[in-house]
Formats: sequence, C-alpha cells, structure tokens
Amino acid sequence: MSTLAKSTLSGKQKSAMLLIALGPSTAAQIYKHLKEEEIEQLTLEIANIRNISPEEKDKILDDFYNMCIAQEYIIEGGIDYAKEILEKALGSQQALEIINKLTSTLKVRPFDFVRRADPSQILSFIQNEHPQTIAMILSYLKPQQAGVILSSLPEDIQSDVAMRIAKMEATSPEIVKEVERILEKKLSSLVTQDYTSTGGIQTIVDILNAVDRSTEKNIIDTLETKDVELVEEIKKRMFVFEDIITLDNRSIQRVLREVDNHDIALALKGSNEEVQRVIYSNMSKRLADMIKEDIQYMGPVRLKDVEEAQQKVVNIIRRLEEAGEIVISRGGGDEIIV
Repeated sequence: MSTLAKSTLSGKQKSAMLLIALGPSTAAQIYKHLKEEEIEQLTLEIANIRNISPEEKDKILDDFYNMCIAQEYIIEGGIDYAKEILEKALGSQQALEIINKLTSTLKVRPFDFVRRADPSQILSFIQNEHPQTIAMILSYLKPQQAGVILSSLPEDIQSDVAMRIAKMEATSPEIVKEVERILEKKLSSLVTQDYTSTGGIQTIVDILNAVDRSTEKNIIDTLETKDVELVEEIKKRMFVFEDIITLDNRSIQRVLREVDNHDIALALKGSNEEVQRVIYSNMSKRLADMIKEDIQYMGPVRLKDVEEAQQKVVNIIRRLEEAGEIVISRGGGDEIIV
C-alpha cells in the first residue's frame, strides 16, 4: 500500500512504520519481546507498506520519542507533572494529545506515591500498620526499596510480613483503594479496576535477595519453624544457577572445587554463553577443555537432569555462603569485617 495520511493510520500501521523507521536490527530486538500473534500482525502490516517518506519517518520517530518521554515524566511525578513539562516543550495541544494517548492505556500501579518516597520515610509511615497492610505495600515496591524497609522492621515483624507476602494472592481493588485512602487520603486516577496480582513467593524472593544476610537468615529461620515447604520453595528461587556470574572469581573457584565435573558439564549444557565464559575462565585450560569435550559428546539430555545439576551447584553456593567461605553480593550491602 502507499503511505497513508496521518488521520487514517491505525495503531498497528503506526507500529509497523515505526519498526521500519528503526531499522532491521532494532526491530529484531523488539520482536523478541512480542507475542507470536503480535509478531504475525506487525509482519503483515510491514509487508503491506510500500514506502515511507522522510517526513513521515521523522514524524513517527518524534511521536514515539515524545510518548517515551511523557511516560517517564508520569512515572517521576504523575500526570499533572508530565502535562506541565510537555506543555512547556511542545505546546498545549500536542501535550494534551500525548497525555490522552498514554492515559487511555497506561495504568499506574497502586501505592505509586509510596514508591517515590525515601525508604526511611516509608518506614516511619507504615511501621505501626498491621503486618498484612505492610505486606501489601511492600509487595508493590521495588525489591531494593522493599528490602531496605523489611530489614529495618523489628525482627518479630520481619518474618510475619515475609510470610504474608509469600502467601499473598490477588487483592481486590476495593481493598487496595481503602488502604490507599487511609495512607494518603487520595487515589491514583489510573488504578486498575481489575483484580491486582501482587505478592507471592517470587515477590518475597526478590525482596530477600535485596536485604542483608542477617535479616535474610532471621526471616528464613523463623519461617522454617512455621512452613518448611514454603521455605524450601523460597530457597530454590533465591539464587538461581545463572546468578553464579555475580560471584567474584575467588568464590567461583571455591564453588567449582566442590562440584563434580559431570555435574558442571551437565549444568553448563543448559546455560548461556556468558555463564559458560565466566565458569571456564575460573578453571584451568585443561579442565575447561575436558568439560567442553564432555558437553560436546554428551548428546541430548533431559531438561530435568540439567536443572537438577544446576540446583546442586546452587545448593553448594548457599552452603558455602552459610559457612562464611564465600560472599553473595546483596542489595542491602553486607558488612565486611577486615
């Protein structure tokens, strides 16, 4: 098809034209994040576009850039802040068009005002709330932010809140609204009207990965007395095999001395190139060549076997950390005593 006038372009056509304007390499990277159905639809639209004039290309890229900037402004300071900045930069009419496009689809997560606050402010704000309320709020925060707050709560409250986050399921919008009303006495105009998925094991795992080691140990030890199965599931997810690249070279070498060579080969069979590079660089060339040869002649293996081998390595890492022989870098910042 020939290039269409701006007023007749659909959202899919604009997206297709944007991908063309960005070029094959960037478009390919974007495709990796799309669903199969979306890829098919966009590919069809791209195939139907015959040409894009330089003026249209510039306009599409400008619109995309302005939408990205507007979304950043909304995240930083809300709708009003974004509107004010855009009006100064682009004029009232264009600013209004951009804001309307974003607000028609964008949904700001509940407790947005809390996420913009300093952790110390949040702590003083919520520390006297019920543990269930604290759990709900922390589950909406970034793991790093939630980890700082969880570490600062009294120890008996820490494990209670952690348990509630791990077992939390979908929360109705009415409850979210009521909590927000009490805490801030106003609601975001963009809070979703559907049930909001929050909490769960992965949420508490992300938070625990961000707290200091002593806080993590206190919470895990306490939870273990209440729900062993829950703790086992949390432990499995807290440090995955690919995280081995975050260890320093000395720690990686210490771990590898504890792992059977066959398990190393099996674990690496299902890992990415970066993990393989880091591990090979921390062993002798002779051993690395031997492991590579084992992998080459191993043939197809079951995913279950690969995961079991990787979990063995993870278990060794956690055991060595608990023994104080290696240090896992954490967001909370472990104190190193020299």
